[in-house]
Amino acid sequence: MSVRLKIFSAMQQIAEEQKVTLPQLQDDLSLHETGFDSLAFAILVARLEDELGVDPFTLAEDAAFPLTIGDFVRAYENVPA
Repeated sequence: MSVRLKIFSAMQQIAEEQKVTLPQLQDDLSLHETGFDSLAFAILVARLEDELGVDPFTLAEDAAFPLTIGDFVRAYENVPA
């Protein structure tokens, strides 16, 4: 399963748990428009770290916070090995 699909799957699972109606996930969708609050994003990042073994937001000293779904996915896809 690709990183993108793992992220989307985790988001859908968390949305169900948090009773959030997710819009269709597309690269240009603003993270704010997902309906996730800070707790949901914290859960997402923690689960992805468990599954993927990395948290790209703590690795880089100059990590910019992603603004869109595409930015978020790229942050995980572009982590140096």
